[in-house]
Amino acid sequence: MRAAIRYLAYPAIMGTFGAMIATLAARGAAYWPAFPMLVAAGLALVAVLERLASFAPAWNRDRGGDTRVDVLHLLASHALIQAGIASAYALRGLLPETPRLWPEQAPMWAQILLAGLVMDLGLYLMHRASHANGFLWRLHAIHHMPERLYWLNGGRRHPLSALLLAGPGLLALLALGATPITVAAWMSIMSIHLAFQHANLDYRLGPLRHLLGVAEMHRWHHKREFEDAQVNFGEVFLIWDRLFGTHFDAPRSPAAGEIGLRDGGIPGTYFGQLLWPFRRRLPG
Repeated sequence: MRAAIRYLAYPAIMGTFGAMIATLAARGAAYWPAFPMLVAAGLALVAVLERLASFAPAWNRDRGGDTRVDVLHLLASHALIQAGIASAYALRGLLPETPRLWPEQAPMWAQILLAGLVMDLGLYLMHRASHANGFLWRLHAIHHMPERLYWLNGGRRHPLSALLLAGPGLLALLALGATPITVAAWMSIMSIHLAFQHANLDYRLGPLRHLLGVAEMHRWHHKREFEDAQVNFGEVFLIWDRLFGTHFDAPRSPAAGEIGLRDGGIPGTYFGQLLWPFRRRLPG
């Protein structure tokens, strides 16, 4: 079973849920409640698989109530996703009818992939900026704070950081005239991927790991030493890292005791983490 999970978990789950989401979008299905239900089911599967084939068993254990805090972060992150999708629908109706660049006649799967590339480029650029700018890093540091990686970490983001990360890509899609259902479909697929990206799951993707930001590549981005974590910024795709020189790979992913932040000081409570970036500067 462990071998099957290792090599089939990501392609089977992402392939199945991606196909279901794309099919619903192509058929003009309403976003709510089908898409959020599929996302919830995908996240639940990743959470279960972590227990069956853990990468680091120690990462399955709660550390000082961090699971509860991560649940609150995940709920807030998905509330922002829902708000972003609702805004896309609302703004689409308010914009004047002008020639749009978006290829609405293309197959839905192609439109979703194009939306993903546009969105992912914006995320990559803002992600790098969040490691380079002092205030943006204080917001983003909350995501790097945990000393264990598991499926809930994908949603551990300061709300303002999440808005700043996703904003440019969403605005670009809006300017291009992307249909709201296309944006919603990609955001749904990306939500499941983010659970995989941070999962405490022993899975492999072979050569495709150089193109997709899966856990075995993304763990390097969470290295405790800040100077070593400036790699593999891509949320879904690693093509931007390859283009801009931030791609990194090695035979062994960082494990327990090697991830987190070298400098502490961030509160362990949810509301403490929301306020922390505005109260003090992270050393280094």
